[in-house]
Parts: sequence; C-alpha cells; structure tokens
Amino acid sequence: MPELPEVEVTRRGVAPHLENRVVEDVILRREGLRWPFPPNLRALLAGRRILSTGRRGKYLLVNFEHGVLIVHLGMSGHLRVLPEGIELKKHDHFDLVVSGGPEGRRVLRLHDPRRFGAVLWHAHDDGELEQHILLRGLGVEPLSDAFSGALLHRETRKRSAPIKQVLLSGDIVVGVGNIYACESLFRAGISPKTAASRISRARYDKLAEAIRDILAAAIVQGGSTLRDFIAVNGQSGYFQQTYFVYDRAGVPCRNCSTPVRQIKQGQRSTFYCAVCQR
Repeated sequence: MPELPEVEVTRRGVAPHLENRVVEDVILRREGLRWPFPPNLRALLAGRRILSTGRRGKYLLVNFEHGVLIVHLGMSGHLRVLPEGIELKKHDHFDLVVSGGPEGRRVLRLHDPRRFGAVLWHAHDDGELEQHILLRGLGVEPLSDAFSGALLHRETRKRSAPIKQVLLSGDIVVGVGNIYACESLFRAGISPKTAASRISRARYDKLAEAIRDILAAAIVQGGSTLRDFIAVNGQSGYFQQTYFVYDRAGVPCRNCSTPVRQIKQGQRSTFYCAVCQR
C-alpha cells in the first residue's frame, strides 16, 4: 500500500497541473470504489477553480473555495496527469479534466485495479475538514512541528501494545506505515516487539528523529517502488535500495551481519535485527 512518502510524492507531482486550474469535466466510469462516488460530483466541480493541493496522512486533498476533494489510493491505486485523448486502460475509473496552460487541457486519472481507493467530497458547509469521518481520528503529521519524542512518550504511557503496532495505528502519529515503521525502529535501535509504555523519553527522541529523517529521505527519493505504486510521471521511486531491514529477511544486517528476522505482527510482516534492536 502506498505510504505517506508515496502520497506526498504524488501530491507534489499533480500540484503544478491542478493548482489555479479550472475543472472542465468530471468522468466517473463506475458507481464507486471502496465507497460510492458522490452522485453530483460533476455538478459540484465543473467550472470551479482548484485553489491548492494538500495531504493529511495518506489522503490527498484538492482544495476548492466551497469544499475539498478527498482522494485515497487504496491498496493499488495511482494517479497520472495525462494529455487529453490518451487511451483508457482497464481499471481507469475516474478522470478530473482541468483547463490547460500552454500545454493544453490535462486529465488527472485514477487507476485502481483492486478498487480500495476513494474519491469523496467534503463541503465546507459540512463543518471542519478535520472532523470528516476518515480524518478525525488521525494523529499528528510526522513532518510537522507538533511531532516529537515528547509526544510519543506522553501518549504511550498506558499503551502496552508493541511499539510497531502503536505506530501503525495512526492515532498518535499518522502515516508511518509498515515499511517506514520497520526502518525507523531499526535506525532508533528499538525492537518492534517492545511494549510502547516501556520505552524511555530519550529513546523516543531518537525514534521521532528517525521517523522524520526517513520519511523526508523517502520523499526526496520518490518513495519506494511498491508492487503497485507508480509516480505521477511514470517514474519509479528508489528508496527501497536503501532499506536496512524491510523485506530483507535472512539477509545479513548492514550494521552487524546478523541475518534480518521476519515475524508477523497484526497480520503484517515485521523485519528487524535482533542484535541492533533492543
């Protein structure tokens, strides 16, 4: 599943083609994906100007004066910005056609084979965006000033679950998915099996710094080339070339040469070094 860096790479890729452009058409090729498409989406958006783009966790936000288009890539979705007239592929479910600059009109196209993605609408009249049912339980953004080791330490005093599971839950810090949780815990030297409440403030400071640094590096490197992820420009990310533990079960640790271990935690694979992480 695309994680925070992949969604941020997508946002940065689509932003120059969307911001300050006028929506000229909305094309829906099925009734919905994970949830139904808003039935009046074309009427809501046609003729309206896109003010900006944003991101909350793994949700891409397209901001209009009267509301926000919320896009989620699901398990296998990706967005492409294309010239008009590009031949459709199977599983191309949604097009947002926008006015063009010198290059002409552009099409933002959502391709989602498994249909776990989403295209939803939140009108400003419906209240604050942060109170949307999909966003209101999300924790702080890991690249924001609100995120720190102190926050992690304070919010985990009564959390007996393993720290890896607490990171994935998203209610303290959002967007730290499976790949980057494994890599951040390795860099901080913390075992993914350690109870969150037993980790000291000093170790949480190291973990917060590791999360920030790894997510920022992944964004710069275009994210990770996951099985289904592809960037807006068709390029592959290459952060996976720098993994220390993720998807390296049985391979010698880059630090100590001990074989990397793989276990299951909450139906997800966890990779770690039993020597470097305590």
